[in-house]
Amino acid sequence: MVSKHPLFAALGAASRRWAWLWLFLAATPVLAQPVPTTLVGTAGAAQGFELDGSIQAIRQSTVAAQANGSVMQLAVKAGDLVKVGQLLARIDARETQAALAGAEAGVAQAQAQLALARSGVERSRELRRTGFISQAALDVAETQLRAAEAGQAQAQAGRTQAGLARNFATATAPFDAVVQTTHVQAGDLAQAGRPLVTLYAPGALRALVMVPASRAAVARAATTARVQLPDGRWIETLRSTELPALDALSQTYEWRLDLAPEFAAGLAPGQAVRVRFSGALATAGAATAPAVTTLPDAAILRRGELTAVYVAVEGRFVLRAVRLGAAVADTSHVLLAGLKAGERVALDPVRAGLAGAKPAAP
Repeated sequence: MVSKHPLFAALGAASRRWAWLWLFLAATPVLAQPVPTTLVGTAGAAQGFELDGSIQAIRQSTVAAQANGSVMQLAVKAGDLVKVGQLLARIDARETQAALAGAEAGVAQAQAQLALARSGVERSRELRRTGFISQAALDVAETQLRAAEAGQAQAQAGRTQAGLARNFATATAPFDAVVQTTHVQAGDLAQAGRPLVTLYAPGALRALVMVPASRAAVARAATTARVQLPDGRWIETLRSTELPALDALSQTYEWRLDLAPEFAAGLAPGQAVRVRFSGALATAGAATAPAVTTLPDAAILRRGELTAVYVAVEGRFVLRAVRLGAAVADTSHVLLAGLKAGERVALDPVRAGLAGAKPAAP
């Protein structure tokens, strides 16, 4: 009996009930209207293709440490919204504070030496007027004054540098953003140049796709470039930009397709998308494009690695695997193998796969 099958034995009571319900529905004849069908036809060979891409932030920044020391506080986590100037991380500032105190002391010392040098120059000038010292002695005193003035300027610059280094102990957001990744935790050792937090502006996103050099001409001549969002919608892009450099290792060109702000909501960098370049390819000396067999997108059934259609054969539907090529006019695909022109396929593959499904009359 079916109930003694090992699969059913491994299922719990609730799971067995669902399994029986699925078997019942699969075996029950379809009472709905016959499934509409369409003929596999031909069309002009509009050129196009699809590639996998990913979402990338147009404005993205990795905030790195500018001072050495332990991370005392990580004030944000992945997914947080931050405002410009908001604290991201705090690094141990005791070393930089000590350096600032030393610089302050150096400035005070330089100011004392400058005051002493000025007094010495004034006395030397008075003595020179009365003839008690030589001109050479006065020149020495004036040289010591200039050295003291330079020493004060150097000490003040050192104090400014120490003050900047102390400010480097706090990392803040450079713009309004979303925290994408945190690279450290409280207690980690931060070093100058080590990433702390990666941020991105959520309202400005683009699709990034690597186009093989062999298809670069088709992509450049395409009339439209669309992006399929994770929810299945195909959307127009605001603008397309091809970087001029060819990657020597992968032999691909990088294309950046900017998305409208209204479509950026709900997306995040790193999400996978599908990019479609479509439109007629105008090549020098090209004649009328040859006809190709096409298949409407509504008839295509995709289940994991399987791409198939339901073919009407003698009053019933038969599942048949197909191999597809480039997109044509955004509503169909070039058919490379599995069918031939003139065969009839179901326009609703889900209903066509149910028990008892019948093709509608032509």
